[in-house]
Amino acid sequence: MAKYLLLKHYRGAPAPANDVPMDRWAPEEISAHVKYMEDFASRLEETGEFVDAQALSMEGTFVRYDGEGRPPVTDGPFAETKDLIAGWMMIDVETYERALDLAAELSAAPGAGGKPIHEWIEVRPFLTAPPTITE
Repeated sequence: MAKYLLLKHYRGAPAPANDVPMDRWAPEEISAHVKYMEDFASRLEETGEFVDAQALSMEGTFVRYDGEGRPPVTDGPFAETKDLIAGWMMIDVETYERALDLAAELSAAPGAGGKPIHEWIEVRPFLTAPPTITE
């Protein structure tokens, strides 16, 4: 089994086919989207492939260390041009191809007008230990 993050973006990814921002959706469209996500996660729980999922707010700040005794340096809140992750789902699947299939299915969540968003989902594998080299 291998773990992957399926990342949904507020911005920073290519535009989806149904490119209507969620803040312009009707309440029933939001409810349908959330139900799709919950049903998707429930199905993966049954197969043992679901690990966790979280939605993220649009607020965010980059922070870095600036030296001993100095306050942290921040950059944010995010400017319009920065990538912004809307949420993520962690899965644990047998193959990379399965991760791609699940990401494609997640991409079909309904959006404005009840039509699939066809949003781009970023698939990121967890870093694993490098192979042992023997001579």
